[in-house]
Amino acid sequence: MPKTRVIKLIKRICLILIAIGLLFLYFIFPRLFIEKRNPLIESFKTQQTISSSLEQNDNPEFKRKKLTITTYDGLKQYALLTYSSLAESKGTIILLHGSSHTKEHFLELSEFLSTNGFNSVALDIRGYGESEGQIFTYGVNETKDIQKWVDDLINKEGLDNIGVWGQSIGGALALQAMGTDQRIKYGISESAYTDLKSNVQGFFRRNTGFSFALLSNFLAERAGSIGDFNADEASPVKYAKKITQPVLVVHGRKDIAINISKGKTNFANIKSKDKKFIELKSAGHNDIWTVGGDKFFYSILEFLNNQTLSSN
Repeated sequence: MPKTRVIKLIKRICLILIAIGLLFLYFIFPRLFIEKRNPLIESFKTQQTISSSLEQNDNPEFKRKKLTITTYDGLKQYALLTYSSLAESKGTIILLHGSSHTKEHFLELSEFLSTNGFNSVALDIRGYGESEGQIFTYGVNETKDIQKWVDDLINKEGLDNIGVWGQSIGGALALQAMGTDQRIKYGISESAYTDLKSNVQGFFRRNTGFSFALLSNFLAERAGSIGDFNADEASPVKYAKKITQPVLVVHGRKDIAINISKGKTNFANIKSKDKKFIELKSAGHNDIWTVGGDKFFYSILEFLNNQTLSSN
C-alpha cells in the first residue's frame, strides 16, 4: 500500500476515534455522575452499590417500621425507622448513605443510636435501594425529598428534635438540607465534597493525573442539563453559609476520593458558632468508623447528647 494511502487511512482512523471520544464525552460521560439503574452506564462504573437483606440483618430486639413517601415529582421513597430503646426518645436522626451503599448500611448504627436513646430513619436516597428514580442531582432534588421526610416525621409519626447524619454524598446532602430547613436542629457530615464541579475535577485528577477546569465544568453543566437541574446549585459549600444549627464535620486526612481540604472548606463556610471539625489522621474515605473506633463514636454521642440537652 502506497505511503500516502497509509497516511490517509491513519488520519481517518484518528478522526473517527476523536469523533467517538467527543460523542462519549458529550452523551455518556456526564451520565456516569448522575444516572442510576442504566445497565450501559453501570457497566462503566468500578464502584458498585452494596446492599444487604433486611431479613438477614434485622435484629428482633429493636423495634422497627418501614416508611414510604411520595416525592414532589411522584417517586416512591423508602426508609427504615428504628425506635429508641428508651421510654422517652432524645431525638430522631435521618441517616443518609454514600454512593456505594443503601439504607441497610445503617442497621448496626441504628442499633447503637437506639440503645443510646435516639430514633433513626435510614433512607434509600432516590435512585438507590428500594427508592424509585434514575437521576441523582447532588442535592438539588434530594434536599426537597429530605424536607418531605421531615414533614412526615413531624406530622405523621409525631417525632421531634430531628437531626441528620450523612456520609460522602450523604454528608453533602446533610449540609444542603441543614442550610435549607431550620426544622433540622443539628447535623453530622462525613467526607463531603464542596460542589459538583470540583467533584468532577477531582475525578479527572484521580484517574488521569491532570484536570482541565474548562472541560470538567462543561461536563458538570452537561450533567445538569441531562438531569434537568442547575449544576451550580449542587453545592454543599454554598448551603453551609446558611447553616446556623450545631454541626459536626468529619473527614479523614488520607481521603483520596475527596481531599480533606474540601471538608475544611465546608467547615470554614458554616455560619453556626456551634461547630466542630474532627480530623482522623489515619482514615480514608470509607473507613472513618473503623479507624475512629470507640473514641470516635464517643465524640459523636457526646455531640448528640448535647443537642438533646439544648433542645430541652
